[in-house]
Amino acid sequence: MNPLQYLVFNNRYATLSESFHTRLDPTPVPDPYLVAWNPDAFDLLGLQHDLAHHPDFVAAFSGNAKLDGSDTLSAIYAGHQFGHYVPQLGDGRAILIGEAAHPDNGRWEIQLKGAGRTPYSRGGDGRAVLRSSIREYLCSEAMHGLGIPTTRALCITGTDMPVMRESVETGALVTRLSPTFIRFGSFEVFFYRNQLDDIKTLADFTLTHYFPELLEDAKPYSVLVREVTRRTAILMAQWQAVGFCHGVMNTDNMSIIGLTLDYGPYGFMEAYDPGYICNHSDHDGRYAYDQQPNIGAWNCTCLAQALLPLMELEDAQDALSIYGETFATEYMRLMCEKLGLPFEEESAPLVTNLLDLMAQNRVDYTNLFRSLAKFDSGEGAVNSAIRDQFLVREAFDAWASKYSERLRAIGSNDEVRAVRMNRVNPKYVLRNYLAEVAIRKARDERDYTEIEKLRLILSKPFDEQPEFEDYAKEPPDWAKSIEVSCSS
Repeated sequence: MNPLQYLVFNNRYATLSESFHTRLDPTPVPDPYLVAWNPDAFDLLGLQHDLAHHPDFVAAFSGNAKLDGSDTLSAIYAGHQFGHYVPQLGDGRAILIGEAAHPDNGRWEIQLKGAGRTPYSRGGDGRAVLRSSIREYLCSEAMHGLGIPTTRALCITGTDMPVMRESVETGALVTRLSPTFIRFGSFEVFFYRNQLDDIKTLADFTLTHYFPELLEDAKPYSVLVREVTRRTAILMAQWQAVGFCHGVMNTDNMSIIGLTLDYGPYGFMEAYDPGYICNHSDHDGRYAYDQQPNIGAWNCTCLAQALLPLMELEDAQDALSIYGETFATEYMRLMCEKLGLPFEEESAPLVTNLLDLMAQNRVDYTNLFRSLAKFDSGEGAVNSAIRDQFLVREAFDAWASKYSERLRAIGSNDEVRAVRMNRVNPKYVLRNYLAEVAIRKARDERDYTEIEKLRLILSKPFDEQPEFEDYAKEPPDWAKSIEVSCSS
């Protein structure tokens, strides 16, 4: 079967031995139906848009039919979960269909999440629910719209099959795309099992297919760690700059190519709180917003340890040393951009002092930075609309005075600066209450239009979109009761 005749598979990960994966088919679901589909992701694969409504498309992407050329498997990996090593995890509810190649858009591994039990399900049902599938579908596309490296989402298929979480929910599958789903934990499992040949095999596979420019280096494995560390540090800076909190930064959720991977109990910052914990399951705050940079570094250390049999300790330490400076530099560069300031030493105090004021006054993170594009730097300007976001107006006035002085000192033009700032400060992010509205409509009314509306809005987060002004508002009172956990 292949009604999707333009989907050409070239399954490189399947060429690895059975040490790396288990071949199996998805478990079919009863009466699947289409919930949402992403035309942008269709274009990545070279699929015609009208295929979304073909019954064979729904069958293929609900796991009920196999596509010609696919080679379905689940990958093995391990990882540190909340700081504790778990010796075997693996794709407990995800099945890789295969890798599709497009002449213009590269190679994309296609994975069904929620496709049924695998050897790595650890007693779980291997399923996903509509709620979590909508959240992953929307957030991966929202992150792409923000310009942050991420997996992508092709579609959501639903089924009325009951799935038990905290309560009974309806099942769903989200089809996600990535150049690779290899994780830090993919290496850890072989390190802790002392399968040294498999570590080398996977490292060589990774270098060959995703970092070919590093192959000629005299020390390819240590430069691999260095490059992954660099990418991870930059990714953490990007998360921090937009106020994104991942929620479960276990090493098995860290991409070897530096993508945002595995969307569960994430949250975008609303009232600014450096200690924000988005995951209701994270009782000790290990993955709080202000801990993410440190955890990123710690995870890179775990990766380096797993690859240590292939390199000298000093080379591993040198590779890891790039993290701190890379993160600090990239984060401050991004924050200076958000304020329309040059990346110079004199700009840093304005960044840190503003964040301190925002934390003290619980100011909405996204809206405050967006509103600063309208800051009037003229002498004596009051900037009431911005000032009124702070409980302690006088504290803002003192900061605003220094900000004005700095802008005038560099010869900043307010109109030009506003355009530049609006390119880096989003007006729209996927606030949890927006996702919750879409989930409730889908669950209670079988109305999936809000999912598509959000996808479209979030694909252009820096545009004004006046017809969607309400989607930039702070959360309503009822949203304070929303809790997301590892089951999300």
